[in-house]
Amino acid sequence: MGVRFRPKLMSEVNFGSGSFSPGQNRRGVAHAPSFFDAADRLTNGEELPQGARGDGLLLTADGGRYTGTLFGARAHGEGELVFTTGMMGYQESLTDPSFAGQVLTFTYPLIGNYGVHNGASESNSVWPRGVVVRHAMSQPDHRFSIGTVDELLRSHGVPGIENIDTRAITRRVRELGTVLCVFGPVEDEALLKTKLANLTSPELEDLVDDVSINEAVILNPGALDDLNRPLPRLGALDCGIKYNILRNLCEHFEVVWCPPETPFSVLRDDYQIDALFCSNGPGDPAHPGKATQARATLAKAVRDRMPVMGICLGHQLMGLASGLQTYKMRYGHRGANQPVVDLVTGSVSITSQNHGFAVADPEAGMLAAHPSGACSPPGENMHGAEVQVRYVNANDRTVEGLDLVGHPSFTVQFHPEACPGPHDAAPLFGRFRSIVDEHLGGAV
Repeated sequence: MGVRFRPKLMSEVNFGSGSFSPGQNRRGVAHAPSFFDAADRLTNGEELPQGARGDGLLLTADGGRYTGTLFGARAHGEGELVFTTGMMGYQESLTDPSFAGQVLTFTYPLIGNYGVHNGASESNSVWPRGVVVRHAMSQPDHRFSIGTVDELLRSHGVPGIENIDTRAITRRVRELGTVLCVFGPVEDEALLKTKLANLTSPELEDLVDDVSINEAVILNPGALDDLNRPLPRLGALDCGIKYNILRNLCEHFEVVWCPPETPFSVLRDDYQIDALFCSNGPGDPAHPGKATQARATLAKAVRDRMPVMGICLGHQLMGLASGLQTYKMRYGHRGANQPVVDLVTGSVSITSQNHGFAVADPEAGMLAAHPSGACSPPGENMHGAEVQVRYVNANDRTVEGLDLVGHPSFTVQFHPEACPGPHDAAPLFGRFRSIVDEHLGGAV
């Protein structure tokens, strides 16, 4: 194969260092780059900005009005109001890039009871544009806590509002669908109403561009397996990738973490990857920005018969590349208790999910759709392979995964890395590694 192209290490592209290093302590890796964790801001010695206090008001575009108490950063929250049902893992949710552009409501009433921890974030930032909780713990109780949720939000400039009737908000969103909202000090009500009237959907923005890496980096250069053989090289397209996905991938591959717009020819010829992965991410998969560029790369990889795996947004992009439509769901799947049926084996897995769009079922169409009817236009199959639905949601029968017939490729809507969440689907990373090994051995 010749000498492989070596992308710049993170230290060479001036990203600095932090507490996240998925390649550290891996067999064969001498120098693993490190990256900032969102919680690092609580331990870097900088003084936190003063936080918001006092009475707050949350307004929704469908006429809802809720009062509460402000915390977090001194700013107005605005975005699409969504909810997540997880009973724990609030730090991971707050730092999940898939929540970019949204105002996140936690249905569990007590948030922050075990504080904020080093190394528990899923990215280097807090991504929701506002946070809504019933009660934010001001005095967490855990020996490893380095701060509170309030301090984490303040350090990243994100506002929050508590003492809100989150049950009423959740019921409203479940019945009527996700909706735009704003919140801030009660004395700013007139200004909040003006902001709400002029607010546009964050899905119109290129959110993938906001949350993705700008330059390629090898996470675990020189990684070896237990028999001291080089691991297959994987190109990981970052559409808003979670840190725990990178950790899992580094267990099976030498991982090149890449911007989403990286052309397939560069991945194949310059980086000399053996397989391709496409990550989770925020927003509308049919947005004409970097998500569409990643879709083209996926299609070319399939045409080239390279092994491909997609998670969440990566799954939706593969659906679009396969000629299927995507559509906005009424309220999406966000939480750690979503049951998924494998139509091949008949087994059921409890999964972690975070998405507001879905791939339309080839036969049943758009299930659990949003009242707005938002969807992608009909498209064409860009790679020529036949796709079949492999996984469906046990609650609403929406599509949860695709297999590409006759190709070493598959996608899932849910999160096998499940951070937070159950580990039922974790073996899917091993399944992909087996597919790659078979492909490299000439069996596929």
